[in-house]
Order: sequence, then C-alpha cells, then structure tokens
Amino acid sequence: MLFSYNRLLVPIDFSEESFQAQRLTLEFLDNPSQLHVIYVLPHLNPGEPGLMWQTINDYTRKDYVEKKFRDRFSGPEYEGIHFQVAMGNPCEEIVKYAQVKAMDLIIIPSHKRNILGRLLHGSVADKVIRSAICPVLVLHRDSLTQESVDSQLIQQLTKKLVPV
Repeated sequence: MLFSYNRLLVPIDFSEESFQAQRLTLEFLDNPSQLHVIYVLPHLNPGEPGLMWQTINDYTRKDYVEKKFRDRFSGPEYEGIHFQVAMGNPCEEIVKYAQVKAMDLIIIPSHKRNILGRLLHGSVADKVIRSAICPVLVLHRDSLTQESVDSQLIQQLTKKLVPV
C-alpha cells in the first residue's frame, strides 16, 4: 500500500458542509479514534465589549465550542474522536495541527465562494492546500449536499491520491 489513512483531520466551522465532511470521513474509517477534528477560533479584538466588560475570554469561548461539539456528537459512534479547539489563523492552525499530530490526510469542505468572495475573504481550503505537508482532499459543496453521497466518494477519491 502506498499510503495509510490512520490519522485523518477534518477542520470544521460548524457549517452543515463541515459536519457532512466529518460524517463521511467517519464512515470511511475503521475506528473513530483515527479521526481528528479541529475548530479554529479567531483571536478576540481588544475592543470587543465582552472582553472589555470581562464577561468573555478565550477560555470561555473554547469551553463553549467544546460543549457544543460534544452535545451534537455525543453518541457512542463518536467516542474516541479527537476534538481540538485552536486560537488564531485557521489555515496556520490547521496546518500546524496536521504537522504536529502527523496526519495522513486533511479532508476539508469547500464553501465554493465566487471570485469576489474569495478575494474578500480568501479561501481556507486553498491556503491549506498550499501550506500542508500532507495530502489534502477538498470536498466541494455541491457533492456534500447531494442525497446520494456516501463514504464511497471518499474511498474513490483517496484511491487517486498520490503522496507528494
């Protein structure tokens, strides 16, 4: 075998597309403990009212995200998933996590923004593709919303991947 898929990373942003990518990846794996999920929170702006009034900080935000994730994915089929909340630039944090944890593959959904949206917001998927040291599989929004999508999609696509 050219490539093993024992450690897969799915960055999420709490969109339905990211949850669909996570579900498809989980179906592909033999064991949920092979799945790593990361959510990246941006740093707080010093002018944020919650920060100024000391009602919110990085710890409360991180705890809130972890609770929301565990509430949504609390069933036995999700036991063993590694969930990480990072703070900072999404691309940098995703790539750093993949490198530190020696991920075999990053599976990232694409929101398929138009040209103007890409220019204004950039594309995390594009930046991850350019920066990651492991292969990256981008699942496009159209394929994630179709009723007929199942784990066969990932199996077919990952057979075509060649490590760089």
